[in-house]
Amino acid sequence: MRIRLSGDVNLFYVQTLCQMFFPGSKFSEKTQPEPNEPSVFVKTEEKDASFVSTVSISVDGADYVGEYSLSIPPDETGSRSSMAAKISVGKAFLQAADALFGFAPPWGILTGVRPAKLATKNFEMNMTTDECVSALIKDYLVSPSRARLAADVALAERRLITGDARRACSVYIAIPFCPSRCSYCSFVSFTSKKLLSLIPEYISVLERDIADTAETVKSLGLRVSSVYIGGGTPTVLSEAELSRVLSAVAANFDVSSLEEFTLEAGRPDTINPEKLDIAKRFGVSRVSVNTQTLNDSVLESIGRRHTAKDFMRAYSAAAKSGIKDINVDLIAGLPGETFESFKDSLDTVISLAPSNVTVHTFCVKRAADVLREGREVYFSRHETALKSVDYSREALRAAGYFPYYMYRQKNTTGNLENVGYSLSGHEGLYNIYMMEEVHSVFGVGASSVTKLVSPQDNGARIIRLAESKYPYEYLREKNGAGENDRAEDKRRKIFDFYA
Repeated sequence: MRIRLSGDVNLFYVQTLCQMFFPGSKFSEKTQPEPNEPSVFVKTEEKDASFVSTVSISVDGADYVGEYSLSIPPDETGSRSSMAAKISVGKAFLQAADALFGFAPPWGILTGVRPAKLATKNFEMNMTTDECVSALIKDYLVSPSRARLAADVALAERRLITGDARRACSVYIAIPFCPSRCSYCSFVSFTSKKLLSLIPEYISVLERDIADTAETVKSLGLRVSSVYIGGGTPTVLSEAELSRVLSAVAANFDVSSLEEFTLEAGRPDTINPEKLDIAKRFGVSRVSVNTQTLNDSVLESIGRRHTAKDFMRAYSAAAKSGIKDINVDLIAGLPGETFESFKDSLDTVISLAPSNVTVHTFCVKRAADVLREGREVYFSRHETALKSVDYSREALRAAGYFPYYMYRQKNTTGNLENVGYSLSGHEGLYNIYMMEEVHSVFGVGASSVTKLVSPQDNGARIIRLAESKYPYEYLREKNGAGENDRAEDKRRKIFDFYA
C-alpha cells in the first residue's frame, strides 16, 4: 500500500488508520503504485484558525474522498493543536473509508494500545461518566458501547492505581518454552526437543538473574508489589524445575508481602495437581488456565494439544489447589469458530465461576504459521467476532464481572479489543501496572524487557532495557566472556535512571 502526505501529518498515525481497513498491509515507498495496489493521499493545512484535512483512498481506479475541518483550540503549548490536526485527519479518513467500505470501526479514530487513556484524561478534567462517554463518541467517533467500556476501565484503574503502587515495582520472569506453537502466534517460545533440552541450563542462569535482580531492587529501596511468571508456558517445566524457579523467587523476595504472585500456567495439557500444589506452597496467588476455546476442532486447527476435557480437568485441579485467583483466557474470532461455539465456551467458563476471565480478539502476528497456510486471516470487519465480544461483555456483566483492564493490537480481527474482567476484589494487578506503566517492571529471562518508569512524574519518563530475545542467545551471553561487564552496564543504567 502506498501513502502520500502533504502538510504536517503523522505518517505512523496514517499507517495505523490504513491497517484498520486494510489489515496486514505493508507500506511501499515507491512513487508509482503496483497494479491494483491501494493508495492513500492525505493533505492537511491551516485555514482561518482551523485544520482542514482531505483524504483520498484510491482502490481499483476509483477514488473515495473525505474532508474535515476542525477549529484549533487556543493552547500556548501547541499540544492541543497537534491533537486537533490528528482528529481532523482521522475524521476525514473515516469519511473516505466509509464511502469505500460502508462501515465505521467500533473504536472510531482511536488507534492506540490503551483506549482507556483518553477516558482517564477526561476524568482528570472533572468530567462525569456520561460527559466522558459523550466526548469519546463526539470527538473520536467511538461507538457508544466502546465509549462506555473505556470509561468503565478508566474508573477501575483510577480506583486500583494508588500512590503506593506508583512508588513500588514489579518483576516479570520469562519462561519462553511451549509444548507446541499456536498457529497464530509468533511469540518467542520454543517447542522442539532440542530447544526444550535447554531448560535445565536456562533455569540455572535464571536463578542467578533472579538473585541479581532482587539485589538491584533492594539497593534502590523499592517495594516489590507483584511477581509474574509468564511465557511461553511456565508449566511446561517439570515439577522439579518449577520448584527450582519458585524457590529462587521465594529465596530472594518477600513473597508474603506481595500483593500478587502470578503463575501463567497456560496450557491445560501441562497442568497437574502436583505442579499446582508446588505453586501454592511457594505462595502463588494467581494462576491462568487458558483454553482459548472449548471447541475441540478449533483447538486442533490452531495447534493446541489439549481438548475441552483437558481444560475441565486442569480447571478442577486449580480450583481444588487453594490458590486464591484463577483466570481463564478465551479468544473471540478464531478461525473456524462460530458465535454459537464461542457462546457455549463462555457460558461454560462462567458456570465455573473463575475470579477472572480475559476475552481476547483473534490477532495474527507477523511470523505466525497460519499466514503460510493460505487462509484468509485479516479482517477489517468480522461479524462473528463482534457479536462474540459484545456477548461476552453483557454475559460477564450479568454474572457479576466488571472490566478492569484493556488493550488493543494492530491487525486484530474487526479492530476489536482485549478485555480483562474480574469479580470485585480479584483484579489482576500486574496487568494494570504493566499496561498503564504505573511503575517499573524488572524483566528476568530471555525476551524479557525491563521497563523503567519514573516515579516522580507519573511515568512521564520511560526507558526499556531488553534481554537477548532467544534462549540460546541469552545462555550464550550470560555464560560468555564479558557478562559481568554487560550486567554492570545494565545495573548502572538502572541506578542512573533512579538517581
